[in-house]
Amino acid sequence: MKYMLLIWNRPGFTEELTERDRTALFGEVDEIMKELTESGELVGGQALADPSQTRTVRLAGGHPEVIDGPFMESKEQFAGYLTVDCDSPQRAAEIAARWPDVRFGGAMEVRPIMDEAGTEM
Repeated sequence: MKYMLLIWNRPGFTEELTERDRTALFGEVDEIMKELTESGELVGGQALADPSQTRTVRLAGGHPEVIDGPFMESKEQFAGYLTVDCDSPQRAAEIAARWPDVRFGGAMEVRPIMDEAGTEM
C-alpha cells in the first residue's frame, strides 16, 4: 500500500538552530531517505518552497480568486511530502515518527493513497 507522509513544520525553524544542530537534522533526513531507498519503500518526495511564494485559489463572489500565501490560522505550514510503499499503516507511521521535524514542533500526517479504482472511499 502506498502512503503519503505530509510534512508540516513551522517555517524558518531551521534558521533558529545552531549550524551543528541543522547539520545533524539534515543528516537524519539523509539517513532516513537512504534507508527507504535501499529497502525499496521510497516512491518519491519533495520539499516545498517557502510559504511566502505560495498562491491560493478560492471561490470569492462566485469566481476563482488568486491570493498570496496559504494564510492559515496554524503556525505550521505544509513543507513537503514523502510517498512510501510499505506493508502496513503502522510501518508508514513508524517512518513518519522518525522524521526529525517532529521533534522541533512539526507534524507528519500519514495518509493512504487511493488506488485508481478509488475503492478505499
